[in-house]
Amino acid sequence: MSSSIDEQILRASKEIVVKFIEAGRISPTGFSELFKTIYCAIKETVNGREKVETGKDK
Repeated sequence: MSSSIDEQILRASKEIVVKFIEAGRISPTGFSELFKTIYCAIKETVNGREKVETGKDK
């Protein structure tokens, strides 16, 4: 995958999480878990795959 696409996925994930924090939907302490979930969802959408491995399942 292109580095540019990875950067865009990372940027979009960060912006979504920041918006959730600003809207009070999550607390900053929940950033880590929610970020991984959002990042994987965006990456799955971009790649058109069923599931992205996070390393957590290993």
